[in-house]
Amino acid sequence: MPSQCPPADGSAPKTQRFDGPPPMCIDLSKRYTAEMVTSKGTMVFALDAVSAPRTVNNFVFLARYHYFDGIAFHRIIPGFVLQGGDPEGTGAGGPGYRFEDELPQPGRYELGSLAMANAGRDTNGSQFFVISGPDGMRLPPLYSLFGQLVAGGTSSRQSTRWEPSRGPKGEGPDRVGHGHRAGLSGLRTSAGSSIQAERRGRLLLRRRRR
Repeated sequence: MPSQCPPADGSAPKTQRFDGPPPMCIDLSKRYTAEMVTSKGTMVFALDAVSAPRTVNNFVFLARYHYFDGIAFHRIIPGFVLQGGDPEGTGAGGPGYRFEDELPQPGRYELGSLAMANAGRDTNGSQFFVISGPDGMRLPPLYSLFGQLVAGGTSSRQSTRWEPSRGPKGEGPDRVGHGHRAGLSGLRTSAGSSIQAERRGRLLLRRRRR
């Protein structure tokens, strides 16, 4: 499918394959948030469109196309990361395109940081991870950082009790023993005329029953 900006009202059909990276669809004068409602609780992230405009734009673009609906957090590593964003649930899937890194300075990863998984330099697609422990905070700055947990920290800490798997790479098969799944139910954004007068959009991730 051609990469066209989807409506902000969530009316776009579910799409998981695109011809290329998205155009700039977000308003860079606004702030965006993501609310993930999962089987382990709710996590709310502030998205950093100032430091990572392409990455936030890509995340919002995919969400508005319901790309993440029904997918799994397919890699969950106690004290390290939980990773999702692959519609195949194998760690090898993606949207059909790649885009460039927007890398942070060393030492920027924190508990609750939201970053892109990748398979090497400039190979970002749809897979992302949340840092859930000290091992993740020690990652080298090789992953585009585009958000930070601002509410629901208990959910992030709970994730460290899930069955371990492997690291934040966008390739290779993997499975989680407990079979927890989360699906994106919608993204709605509404903002004022400036970054200070914004109203927060919502990105909802819900459990998908088998």
